[in-house]
Amino acid sequence: MGTLRGRGRLTSTTDRINLIQLVEEAVASGARQAKACDELGISARTYQRWVSPKEPQEDQRQVAERPAPKNKLTAKERESILEVVNRPGNASKPPSQIVPALADEGVYIASESSFYRVMKEASQIHHRGRSKKPTTRALASHVATGPNQVWSWDITYLSGPIRGMHYYLYLIIDIFSRDVMGWEVWEEESAEHASRLIRKAVLAQGLKGRKRPLVLHSDNGSPMKGSTMLYTLYQLGITPSRSRPRVSNDNPYSESLFKTCKYRPDFPVKGFVSLEEARKWCLGFIKWYRDEHHHSKIGFITPRQVHLGMADEILEKRRLVYEEAKSKNPLRWSGSTRNWSIPKEVWLNPDKSLIEDLRQLA
Repeated sequence: MGTLRGRGRLTSTTDRINLIQLVEEAVASGARQAKACDELGISARTYQRWVSPKEPQEDQRQVAERPAPKNKLTAKERESILEVVNRPGNASKPPSQIVPALADEGVYIASESSFYRVMKEASQIHHRGRSKKPTTRALASHVATGPNQVWSWDITYLSGPIRGMHYYLYLIIDIFSRDVMGWEVWEEESAEHASRLIRKAVLAQGLKGRKRPLVLHSDNGSPMKGSTMLYTLYQLGITPSRSRPRVSNDNPYSESLFKTCKYRPDFPVKGFVSLEEARKWCLGFIKWYRDEHHHSKIGFITPRQVHLGMADEILEKRRLVYEEAKSKNPLRWSGSTRNWSIPKEVWLNPDKSLIEDLRQLA
């Protein structure tokens, strides 16, 4: 039940009756009243107050008449607030601008929070001004159960030969296999470059004209939203998906790949001397990443192997190796051998309620 000491007046009527009965039973059995109360977590004084005929049996706080706070706004002040905020010159201003302006005129009615409270009570809280009303954008949540279902792409800076000069690495990644679907390095960010890269990646994977739509996720950069890019996606039958504004972790797969890229031991931290050198280094990195990098999130298999459907065969061979090793020296294993498996579904920004609904349908 937990301790109730010092909170007697907060105890419900039902609990109060039960506690009184317990104390009475203990006293009838020979226990001291104070000791019985102590065991139940209440003081003897609280118990004596509860059983007193003068003590109300119900909590009186909800029906008590409380005096109005001394600092409560008067009806006249409320009318003044509504009159001020509805003046023609204040129609597009929030209270945070109205109140200081009144102070400059030598007038103080109430604080900004009081203005907001009065406006809310009068149903006058709404977006002010000609700017577009801020909207809350829903989280873009997608699931991939195999390759070429959900792609993620982004652009990252590569330092150039002098401070302030950059090259731009465009990268497309399949979130299920983590394989690179396409990449290019350019001297500028451009929707045209991005569109050509998307076209080449779709053609290379043989996805043009297939019935199942491909989801392409990106952030809110200008190349991602350019008319050229949107037209390309429409032509290819690709479903665009974008991160929420100013939320950097909505595109985690691309960001993770960029970190892997820039933390390679041979990455030129002082910058690339030319565009050709940047392209040459990125070519070597992509080959290493696809064919040699044993990715921790896909069972330490290379991304290309997962993308080509070789994962099950490779993992089964590993399992047999471990089973054989265990049979030779079972004392080295306290339980089963290592679980060599990869996720059957990969989520981009998983929505827990959506995941639960889909699994119930399955």
